[in-house]
Order: sequence, then C-alpha cells, then structure tokens
Amino acid sequence: MINTYQIYLISDSTGETLDRIFLALKAQFVNIEYKVHSYSFTRTQNQILKILDDAKKNKNSIILYTIVDNNLAKYLANKSDEKKIPCFGVLGNLILSFSKLLNQKASHQPSGQHALNDEYYKRIEAIQFTMNHDDGNLTNEIEKSDIILLGVSRTSKTPTSIYLANKGYKTSNIPLVNEKSIPEKLKKLPNMNCIVGLTAEPERLVDIRKNRLTNLKEIENTKYVDIDTIRYEIEEAKKTFKKYRWPVIDVTRKSVEETAASIIKIYEIYNAK
Repeated sequence: MINTYQIYLISDSTGETLDRIFLALKAQFVNIEYKVHSYSFTRTQNQILKILDDAKKNKNSIILYTIVDNNLAKYLANKSDEKKIPCFGVLGNLILSFSKLLNQKASHQPSGQHALNDEYYKRIEAIQFTMNHDDGNLTNEIEKSDIILLGVSRTSKTPTSIYLANKGYKTSNIPLVNEKSIPEKLKKLPNMNCIVGLTAEPERLVDIRKNRLTNLKEIENTKYVDIDTIRYEIEEAKKTFKKYRWPVIDVTRKSVEETAASIIKIYEIYNAK
C-alpha cells in the first residue's frame, strides 16, 4: 500500500517561491503519492500553531517553509521538532550564507520580491504589451517588441509569450500560415531584433489540435487536423525560418518554461552584438 505524504508549504508571502521549489523537488521522486496543503502570508505564532495542529493529525506530514523572520522561523522549527514533524527551511541557510559573503545584513522583509519598484512596473508593462500583441495583433508597432515569436497554430506561442512577459520581456507572437502572412515590417527588421520560430512534430500537433477542436466543439474542420496538411505547414515554416535566418526551437518535448529559457538565451546573444 502506497503511503500518501502530507506536504505543508508554509510561506510568509504569496508562496510562489515555495511552490516552484516544491515543483522542482517532487520531479525528482517518482511513484510518490502526496497531498499539498498551502499556507501563504503566515506571519504569527498562532497561525503556525494551527497549521502544526492540523499536520499532527495526519500521518507522513512534512513541512517546507520560506519565512524570512528569524524568530518566527525558529519558532516553527522548534515546535515542529517538539511534535516530531519533519520540517525544512528553504531560504534560511541561503540567506545567512549570502549575508556573510556580502558582509551585509539581510532585510528579512516578507514579500521583498514583490516590491513596487521599477522592475515590477517594467514587468506589468511587458504583460500589457504582450496581451495587446497576441496572435498577430498590432503588427504595425512590432518593432517595439523585445521578442517576436512565429509558428504555425498550436506551437505554444501564446503561453510562451505570457511567460516571457512575466519575466519582463515585451513579446509579440504571429501565427504563421505561409510566408505572405508575415508582416512586411517584420521581414525588414534589422538583425538585432530577437525573432524566434517555434515548431513541433506533426504527430504532436495533430493531438493538440484535435483537443482544441473538441474543446471548441468544432468537428468539421478536418483540414486543421490532417497529418499531411500539418506536415506541409511545418516544412514550409522551416523553409521560411531558414530563409530569414531566424533561430528555431522545437517545442515538442519542451515545457513552456524550457522553451522560454532557450528564447531568453537567444535574446541575450542578440543583444550582446
């Protein structure tokens, strides 16, 4: 019988950092059953006691936390130890090590990464720009983009654009039907503009497009999911990318995060010229 682990994620902020860390952690362990209990904005001892009381009721409870207040973090660690619940601080030792290395005291400010500074407003501006320039919209001002993505239908252009926007990159994406569908302005942009082509294996696109049509309750658009048609689309797209010397990323076996990371590397190379 497989035991289900009760994972308690306790954060003094939004919990986004802890969620990402646990996502990376759990990917290293297969065939594990778990249930996640998330607690954000945990900043008092009473909140911690209530969480620990709940964790004590369950078998196989494990606590992961990101709490920058030293006193509160120690309180959680000590109380967890008293209740014999495994408890791991994610940022504590790292903050201490950096403090020693930089010879500077840490601010221990919860939600410090969410400060309303220039970086934050740049990210919001990038998100707004990207939403307005989704799916071939507003191509007349495409030169304002940091990154431009092209690809045939369902090659993850929109989710990748949104992810990049959250990283602060103004991103436009353009559906590639054929070479004529590419805005003339895009063909004439100087090489310093970061333009990236996205492609995927035809068999994978068939599955994705079929799911898309099912969700939209469209059953008559057979050409959209025809394997030979898709193969032709992909080959023509590759020829176009090669003609304009645009770098290409195959997204078939890549997550949006992995695709975005590759695009950011390309962007950095372009801007280093």
